[in-house]
Amino acid sequence: MLGLMKHVMPIADRPNLVMQRGLGSFLWDQNGSQYLDFVQGWAVNCLGHCPPEIQAALQSQCQRLINPSPAFYNDQMMAVSDTLARLSGLDHVFFANSGAEANEGAIKLARKWGAKHKAGAHSFVVFENGFHGRTLATMSASGKTGWDQLFEPKVPGFTKVPYGDIEAVRAHLTPQTVGIMLELVQGEGGVVPADPAFVTALRELATQHHTLLMVDEVQTGIARTGDLFAYQHHGIVPDILTLGKGLGGGVPVAALLATQAASVFEFGDQGGTYNGNPLMLAVVAAVLEAVTAPGFLAHVHAQSARLQSLIMAHADRWGVRMVRGRGLLLAMVLTHDRAPELVSLALKQGLLVNAPRPNVIRLMPSLRVSDDELALFVTLFDQTVKGLT
Repeated sequence: MLGLMKHVMPIADRPNLVMQRGLGSFLWDQNGSQYLDFVQGWAVNCLGHCPPEIQAALQSQCQRLINPSPAFYNDQMMAVSDTLARLSGLDHVFFANSGAEANEGAIKLARKWGAKHKAGAHSFVVFENGFHGRTLATMSASGKTGWDQLFEPKVPGFTKVPYGDIEAVRAHLTPQTVGIMLELVQGEGGVVPADPAFVTALRELATQHHTLLMVDEVQTGIARTGDLFAYQHHGIVPDILTLGKGLGGGVPVAALLATQAASVFEFGDQGGTYNGNPLMLAVVAAVLEAVTAPGFLAHVHAQSARLQSLIMAHADRWGVRMVRGRGLLLAMVLTHDRAPELVSLALKQGLLVNAPRPNVIRLMPSLRVSDDELALFVTLFDQTVKGLT
């Protein structure tokens, strides 16, 4: 089986493992070795691996209708759009296949709005260390280190300012600015939450300057931060919202949401062969039912607090300076820059974690993670740290 790796395009430095089975918080490889998964597909598997709700949704829907084409309405498209609009407070929903595609659509929608309502305004204020995807436009909007010269020339029109600096935002707003685009927790940037006062000021500034506030919740949305959407922590509503990852609980689906005032696409402006197909949206319906069930969000908050407490109880021995983040999107900020080494050592212990920065270990467990699984994390990471010489 490992010999087949030579035919997989080498776009990542993957270990010589083949994951073959998953259930809840665990993965098993081709040798039967078990791994406690605190990455969960980069916060994709909000209900864990192979949850029964998703299995049932796929099995039921695939026997009825898979893809009638986006040229027609389907019942799942209408029902899930209605649910998302009701839960979010926004009005219109466009379904896509990935977070990057949703963000690309958001950029296009904002520019269309600028053409119609702001004398052709087309530029954006975005943030250093932000991450919005891997299309050319979303890479242009991202502030990921090392991307400045990759795949040049980039899409023009994106001004990057320091995250959290409201005066820098104010200074770069011009009549040509159509949108302010940000993550409310910068995931790839090291799990850095936005300051509440900054978010409130952004909302006010966007309104004052007739500019769209665009919130990328591809990683934070669908209960990851303990509320259904991260913007709900801040008491604001964006003009444009993007969702992905946890929205499908493991299947490829995303969404672009907009207020009625910002929803200005005309027929033919936006589309996609698989967009809004009922097979994926049956899964979204199941995920939304699960995360809005009584007690679900309370469990996320409780397990977040428990995990942070467990980490800080071992902080001195583990070299942890602080824990930051929201809900079950957390980061251990280390006193050293050996996080990638710890990730490799953790793999050997049967623990999957991620290092978005040299001094940061990111944790994205299933939102259903149990007390026993949190305790197992402590045991495995403690063993990992002991291997750091």
